[in-house]
Amino acid sequence: MTTTPHPRPGRAWIITPGLRPSRFEAAQASGAGVALVDLEDSVALQDKQAARTAAQAFFGRPDAPCTLGVRMNAPTTLEGARDLVALTGYTAKPDLILVPKTESARDIELVASVLDTDGYTPDLWALIESPRAFDKLPSIMRAPRLGGVIFGSADYAATVNCGLSWQALLYARSALVNSATAAGIHAIDAPTWDLNDLNALRHEAEAAKELGFYGKGAVHPRQAAVINDTFAPSEQEIAHARAIVAAGHKSGNGVTSVDGQMIGTPFFTAAQALVREVDG
Repeated sequence: MTTTPHPRPGRAWIITPGLRPSRFEAAQASGAGVALVDLEDSVALQDKQAARTAAQAFFGRPDAPCTLGVRMNAPTTLEGARDLVALTGYTAKPDLILVPKTESARDIELVASVLDTDGYTPDLWALIESPRAFDKLPSIMRAPRLGGVIFGSADYAATVNCGLSWQALLYARSALVNSATAAGIHAIDAPTWDLNDLNALRHEAEAAKELGFYGKGAVHPRQAAVINDTFAPSEQEIAHARAIVAAGHKSGNGVTSVDGQMIGTPFFTAAQALVREVDG
């Protein structure tokens, strides 16, 4: 069965602490396609309510240049329940809700049941960051309101007691991309945690793109431009895709070759998808 992907998200996703209003404008102006205000890991327990109050200002900008969202606390926790109550009272509401610690479709359904109204149905994304979540991926992907998934590498590595290297997390990344693609939704890779090594960021972003991720998280505004540049199709990639599409038309979508490479139906499908994305 062929699935139709949800609307495309941004390539770069940036998250900023809910208790740092001074950083809100920089996050929104970073060039990221999605900017999230965080109520979860970056906020200490005793500061949760203050963060909920401060975070309202994140959504008060009517001309924001990107999709605005919030990472709430896990919906099955007391703080998550308090987040949902607070969000229902926001005058300006987030376009997107990132649901952390997602381990079942019910987590997504719970958030939707509280927040959805006739006039408001936010995009709901799951943060996949535990071995249990990976065991339950097929059922999580069947949640009707799920818009996409993000890899939570730090929590996953801490639980598994493995490193944060690319090789250590390759299985998890591959499994997430595979399940997301089967469900017709996009997957966003975890951030690169080094704030200053932009070469390392580019290298990891290139690897994530090659693996099938649609974009990547950022933890500093300077990272957004590198992510956008890496995930955007290059002129060479676009030209090659157009050549494949043209060759497919000429051959009646039969097996042929382009630049010495044998190509057939899977190559035509991928090239057509890229050309459609570029041409809008």
